[in-house]
Amino acid sequence: MTKLNPAVLLGLFLLLIAGSWPANSADTPLVFGVFPNLTAKQIVETYRPLADALEKQLQRRVVIYSARDFKTFVARTRQGEYDLLLTAPHLAWLARQDTGYRPLLKYAQPVRGLLVVRFASPFHEEEALRGRLIATADSIAVAVLALQAELAAHGLRRNIDYRTVDSGTHSNAVMQVINGRADGAMLGLHPYTLMSPDIRQQLRVITETPPLSSLMVLTHPRLLDAEAQAIRKALLQFAATTEGQAFMLRGGYGGFAEVDGSELRALRPYALQAQEMLRNTR
Repeated sequence: MTKLNPAVLLGLFLLLIAGSWPANSADTPLVFGVFPNLTAKQIVETYRPLADALEKQLQRRVVIYSARDFKTFVARTRQGEYDLLLTAPHLAWLARQDTGYRPLLKYAQPVRGLLVVRFASPFHEEEALRGRLIATADSIAVAVLALQAELAAHGLRRNIDYRTVDSGTHSNAVMQVINGRADGAMLGLHPYTLMSPDIRQQLRVITETPPLSSLMVLTHPRLLDAEAQAIRKALLQFAATTEGQAFMLRGGYGGFAEVDGSELRALRPYALQAQEMLRNTR
């Protein structure tokens, strides 16, 4: 049996390590999956500055992906297609439960669900929408689920005391109201904040939910701890820059904050409700 000298053995060992190590950050882009609560165009325009900052800090290309709807986004999350994930808090619970995504940070400003009507409409309270049609962003959006719970507390049950139409996005739900195809719309505070002033001035808020945990940033378990911490550091550095502060102000995000494990547990009921709805959706 031929005996290999130590230098050759060391070389083979290093090759084995190289073959089993994750692809170098310079070779593969970081896939940034963004929750589709905005249109594709809005997502790219909104998150490109953040992605650019990550690229600069990490020295790695960052590509922004989303999905055509919430169901597809949840399926892609479950399949692990995103390295870095920005998603709704109840879907963050599912991402951690189903795929092992690890919470990193969240937006500091809480989410609220808003029930809006046309500014000139005769509706001024929830009861006025009894028997009416309400447009919603995707039906599993946490803002929509929270608003439905709020209306139920006032004696208004979905599909019994009012009807809903799923519009796919928060923007589409609002346009249903503005164009007179729905009497009201359920949407989230953050998408509402990002709408242009000329859109918002055509609307009037008649119901607002209590605060909910905001969108959360998570990393896929395939990323090493050092990679996850480098991303966390880059996000916090971006938030401290002039451009980052403008980004936070524009979206009403309030900066980044730590994720408390207890708040994810509190979102379990919404997460399970969304999961059941997804199972029943073709």
